[in-house]
Amino acid sequence: MYAALWNFLPGPTWARALLCAGLGVILLAVCFEYLFPWLSDYMPFNETTVGE
Repeated sequence: MYAALWNFLPGPTWARALLCAGLGVILLAVCFEYLFPWLSDYMPFNETTVGE
């Protein structure tokens, strides 16, 4: 999968590495902004019974 992404990106090696890093940062930001908050509603982490 990484090789397919690497071959798909245009430019020399340094540009490909910069694009991969940028895409990784964008993907991480999307996960923290949208995916993880949506998913937290379905996870049992907030349903604790300690202290009741």
